[in-house]
Amino acid sequence: MRLQLSTWPEVEAYLQTSQGIIIPIGSTEQHGPTGLIGTDALCAEAIALGVGEKCGALVAPTLSVGMALHHLAFPGSLSLRPSTLIQVVTDITVSLARAGFRRFFYLNGHGGNIATLKAAFAETYHTLALMNLDPQGEIRCQVGNWFMARSVYQLARQLYGDQEGSHATPSEVALTQFLFPEAIKTAPLSAEVASGHSIYSAEDFRRHYPDGRMGSNPALATPDHGRQFYEAAVAELTESYQTFIA
Repeated sequence: MRLQLSTWPEVEAYLQTSQGIIIPIGSTEQHGPTGLIGTDALCAEAIALGVGEKCGALVAPTLSVGMALHHLAFPGSLSLRPSTLIQVVTDITVSLARAGFRRFFYLNGHGGNIATLKAAFAETYHTLALMNLDPQGEIRCQVGNWFMARSVYQLARQLYGDQEGSHATPSEVALTQFLFPEAIKTAPLSAEVASGHSIYSAEDFRRHYPDGRMGSNPALATPDHGRQFYEAAVAELTESYQTFIA
């Protein structure tokens, strides 16, 4: 059930039986020579909709632009500053809290969002208290990172070993290949791929990771692998969501 395809009376009726909502959040950033720029948002949205279908949960519109400042030296990448993303997450959560939602499950597809989301949750609790919208302190926010799910990690290790890497990974590329087979990309990939460098500025990132990959070999990805990752992520995050709202 998508929020944007619902009417307000439908949402009001939903709140009579559940006060939880899933909010997909990702990023719009480079993913190496063969990864789609929208990978993080596309994956988060697809998995959120899968979880929503299994749970009968409402799914909010996807936050497609995240905190990706270190990718801005690559054309097509977009980013919000951490301070901006904190305000966006806070405003969205407060808007929904005013309507009666009490459990906010941010289903995340981008590692760069994690620290900012945790800061945004703290800001949200403070704002709700100042507005007297949560006098009993009952509202909860949680982040669920699909790529860090135990079953997803184990499958990636099984399929790719050390060639999974940490950005423009074959697991996330495989998932987009499964979801969007018409958009599968190919390009020559160097056998040598950088890894292990700390992340600082966008310029420093591109200097150390010139093709955008971080220790990964996305050439190993296949659409069938993507199906396996999708099923594993939906199953595990469905359990996580149900535990969260219980």
